[in-house]
Amino acid sequence: QVQLVESGGGLVQPGGSLRLSCAARGSFFRLNAMGWYRQAPGKQRELVATITGDGTTNYADRVKDRFTIARDNARNTVYLQMNSLRPEDTAVYYCNFKGIGSAPLYRNLEVWGQGTLVTVSS
Repeated sequence: QVQLVESGGGLVQPGGSLRLSCAARGSFFRLNAMGWYRQAPGKQRELVATITGDGTTNYADRVKDRFTIARDNARNTVYLQMNSLRPEDTAVYYCNFKGIGSAPLYRNLEVWGQGTLVTVSS
């Protein structure tokens, strides 16, 4: 099975930066995409950014030009560099993994991390 280990959340002032990390641990056949979603209090979970195995990225409009997603394929780790943070970026950030499980079943897998809190406040 796959487990996601997240790190990097915390408290930052408006305009500041944080970097989130998420490592996929365990056995799987293929990693198709990893990404970050977030959920603010009282709101639905929303896409932040994703990256596929070939490096194709996708960003929510509200974070484009401020956030950058990157991936270390050798370490099965995805990073989210967040710059120019705003109070409205405050949320629990969840890592997401989509891929194919290991033999013999090769099942489609979707795994979520436990979430890491990002608070942007002065």
